[in-house]
Formats: sequence, structure tokens, C-alpha cells
Amino acid sequence: MKIAIIGVGSVGSAVATAVQNTGLAQEIVLFDRDGIRARAAAEDLGHASAFSFDIKISAVSTYRSIRGSEIVIIAAGANQKPGETRNDLLHRNADVISDIIPKVMENIDAKNVKIIVLTNPLDVMVMLAQKLSRLPANRVIGTGTMLDSARFKIILSRQLGISTRSITSYVLGEHGDSSVINWSAVNIGGIALDDFCKQAKISLPQTTRKTIEHRVRNAAYEIIKGRGATWDGIGAAVADLLYAIVNDEKRILTVSTVDGIGKNAVAMSLPRVIGNKGVIMNLRSKTTVDESNELRKSAKVIRKNFDLL
Repeated sequence: MKIAIIGVGSVGSAVATAVQNTGLAQEIVLFDRDGIRARAAAEDLGHASAFSFDIKISAVSTYRSIRGSEIVIIAAGANQKPGETRNDLLHRNADVISDIIPKVMENIDAKNVKIIVLTNPLDVMVMLAQKLSRLPANRVIGTGTMLDSARFKIILSRQLGISTRSITSYVLGEHGDSSVINWSAVNIGGIALDDFCKQAKISLPQTTRKTIEHRVRNAAYEIIKGRGATWDGIGAAVADLLYAIVNDEKRILTVSTVDGIGKNAVAMSLPRVIGNKGVIMNLRSKTTVDESNELRKSAKVIRKNFDLL
């Protein structure tokens, strides 16, 4: 399998490393407008491949060189700076996506390709990429709240003293400040969260839950403040998504893809079944009335930002 990665900054480089370490690709091509950076990344990854999988890794300077790619990962665009929200990047990154997608579509097989979008604001960029590419919505996929859900699971596992592997928990809606923590669907080893807490004699009051929500929603801001950008988490999320697609795992992940028609269409994260055709089933998680209301508000935020374009 040939995989193309567009944009080889801090995020794109981490994604390239994660993709290489899956062993799923026979060839990885790296495209960046900074050719020197792309060549350096390809050379460095090429050296690393001697310790892992025998993969052809190359830097390319034209979109023609991505031909034959079955999956194209869009990691280009401006990253958040300290103090910025994802939506602050809206117009800058819309210009980036508007430039990239037509060039990608000229050089790939539209009947089979899957496009994975990482650029923020993620959900709006998924909508824009799907509109410009004219691909079926199930094959234009954003990593959505995969990383948010992972953060929720990690924080909750530490609070409960239980392995993340025993926890099912989702963050829904926008990959952003209006995300919805889906408390009502959390289960621990198949046991509803409240029942588990009773059996384990663990207190999880609303004040603690609000603190957890704050930590989940602000995790990226804290990382950006201390590190300048987030990259390892999203690299791991992309690798996990690739496993589900390439191996046709039919696994449930909270990815973002366009759902609905016309002005009602919006891309946001819900539990979705992922296989080799991309998104093969959209699911609706159990939600309370409050969670459902928050989810509708989140959808309105995303749609409003898309309409600004």
C-alpha cells in the first residue's frame, strides 16, 4: 500500500513516524512546500526503517508523485499557538485545504482513495475537503475526537485506578471547545459507570466530573503551552485509524465525517464503524437530554464556522 502525507511539519513528521511503525505501508511519500524539510524527514525515516519495517520512503516535489496512493493524509496547515483556539485558524487553513485538495484529486484514483484530514479546525476542514473533492462522505475522514476520547479514557482510568483497556468512553461533537463528554455511555468492563463506582466504593461527584471535563477540553492548550504543539497523540490516533481501515477491522472509532444533506450537513464526531471502505456505519451513542442538547449546539458551532467560508 502507498500512503501519501501532505505537510511534514511537527504533526506530519510524527504522523509519518507512526505510519511507518504500523508496517502497513510498502511506500510512504512525503510532500511539503518546504522541499528541504521533506527530504530531511524522508532521509531520517529511511534510516529508522532499518530498525523496523522495510518501507520505501521518499520526499516528493510534485503532486504527480502521489499517484497510486490509496490513502492521503492531510497534515498541512498552521498549528495553534499559545492562546489561540482551533477556530482562530479557520481562514488560514481553509486556504491551505482549498489549495491542496484539487491538486490531490487530479492525481489519485477517486474511486478508491481515502482522505484523512488532520488540519484544524478539524470538522470544518473535513466539510471543506469533502465538498472540494466530491468524494463520498465516508471516504473523507477526520480523526475527530479520537484523541479527545483517548484523553478522557486516560484521565478517567487514573481517577478510577482501572486499565484503559477496560473502559469504553467517548467524547462527541466538535474536536474543539464545544465537544461533549458522553458520561451516560461510559462503562467499565461492561458495567455502567455509576454501578461500577458503587461496587468499587469510589466517589465520582459532579465537581470531579467537571474537573475531568475541563482537563479533557484543555489538554491540547496545556501541551501547546509547554511544548509548542501537540503531535505524538495525533500520530498515534492516525496509526489506530489506519489499522482499522487497512485491516478492515470494522472497529468503532469517534471520527468526523460529513452527515446530512444541504444546510443540515455537518461533520462532527460520533461512534462510527470503520473498515476498508472508510466509514461503513454511523451510530448514535446513548445520551442524556442535556448531552443531546449540547451535541446539537456543537453541530451548530461547526456549521456556523463552515458557513463563514
